[in-house]
Amino acid sequence: MKRTAITLSLLIAMCTPHAHAQGVTKYTTTENTTWAQSKTTLSTKAVGRTVCAVNGTEQGVVFRAWGTTFNELDWDAFNMLSRQDQDELMHGIFAPDGDLRFTHGRVSMNANDYARSWYSCDDVPGDFMLHHFNIERDKRNIIPLARAAQKYQPALQLFMSPWSPPAWMKINHDYPVSPNRYNTMDERQAYLLYMEQDAQPDPDEMKLLGEREGVFPRRLASQDFFIQDPRYLQSYADMFCRFIDLYAEQGLPITKVMYQNEAYSYTPYPGCAWTAEGTLRFNNDYLAPTLKKRHPEVELWIGTFNTNRLDYVEKILDDATLQSNVKGIGTQWECRDNLPQMRQRYPNLRFMVSESECGNGSMDWKAGEHTFLLLSDNIGNGCDEYYNWNFILADNGQSTWGWTQNALVQVDSKTRKMRLTAEYYAYKHFSHFINPGAEMVAYSGREDSKTPVVVFHQGRQYIVTAGNFTDTEAQMSVKLKDKHLNIVAPPHSFNTYVVI
Repeated sequence: MKRTAITLSLLIAMCTPHAHAQGVTKYTTTENTTWAQSKTTLSTKAVGRTVCAVNGTEQGVVFRAWGTTFNELDWDAFNMLSRQDQDELMHGIFAPDGDLRFTHGRVSMNANDYARSWYSCDDVPGDFMLHHFNIERDKRNIIPLARAAQKYQPALQLFMSPWSPPAWMKINHDYPVSPNRYNTMDERQAYLLYMEQDAQPDPDEMKLLGEREGVFPRRLASQDFFIQDPRYLQSYADMFCRFIDLYAEQGLPITKVMYQNEAYSYTPYPGCAWTAEGTLRFNNDYLAPTLKKRHPEVELWIGTFNTNRLDYVEKILDDATLQSNVKGIGTQWECRDNLPQMRQRYPNLRFMVSESECGNGSMDWKAGEHTFLLLSDNIGNGCDEYYNWNFILADNGQSTWGWTQNALVQVDSKTRKMRLTAEYYAYKHFSHFINPGAEMVAYSGREDSKTPVVVFHQGRQYIVTAGNFTDTEAQMSVKLKDKHLNIVAPPHSFNTYVVI
């Protein structure tokens, strides 16, 4: 009897979580080796500087969703692949047991900058009743790509934002904001942005070559490019609802919308400049009440904010009516600079990365390191949804409007073969492990952006992501309650530790 009791007590002790060394699985990717797997354990002593400490009582930011975008040029690149490669790719990105495990997608109403050309859902001037509104072009080029994802992710959800309203709804009667050689906007209209003759945006601000320096934009638009007439504003709000209806008929639920993509990029491709006053007017007086009446199940978010001019963002977000109308804030590009201040100032609003930075067409390891940093810094600063921009492009990813951009998957148009880029693996080191419901509980990276570390708590696991963008091995320690995870990160590497 005594021997049985001793045996039972030993079994209980063995099943107690802290009664034995916790197992740790490490995954490492470098430029030459992808997804190398190894084993390690926690330690009682720290090796290297302690960059994060978790005591187990933290109330972290609950992560919600991973997603990407469906564009016409993505569809063209996708169609260069064989059916077998298409299925392999979509399984890897969207399947619950795939590499990236994305569950959400983004679409635009009307053309975005990665459309083949400009188009809108209603090109009939004065059609305020939307008799001619349609999504026929989406049915040919966007919806098939979303359905290819839906095959592997049946619960796929979409969020939508326009890049530009129909041209007849804008003061310049054209889809861009700024004229250049890639569009046909009348150069005499360039003054409309600042209301000064010969004043145009600095072209260096729109080169999209990684992180821009300083304040963006250096100068704000003087007026709204959307016509501020009640007929136009109400009809535009009705367009949002009609778009939601038509996508629902195709079996694709749109669950959240934003009024405008990048209102602070004064673009030669589809775009629309808005003032703070116009932004509040449209969202509070037209879009919010129209959505509540016709689609109360769809969330209204405010964004996308791609500016680090915090005073201007606060001019919009401090509005009490707006705060009651929106669920969260969509952030992109320079807005990341102000995430800590914004989260402190607006604790009742959620934050998402509505578009990860798009790069410059290099699709190389350096681009992957930058994306790993963006993932770390945005999520570490409280963003609970994260959307990639292009997930597949051909060759150097050049757009109709002359941009070259990166993608998670690069297709060689000559061989019709695909290559998973470093950015694909940067995402995989996060999204393969971080499921909806995981809590981000600690972050270290703003002090040293060369070695960002994020700690997540998920069920009985801790998941730690660590980048090393230096030329030497990095040793760091993460304290998990009374033990230490000692990180040994090779030079220029992505690392994920799963602690069970």
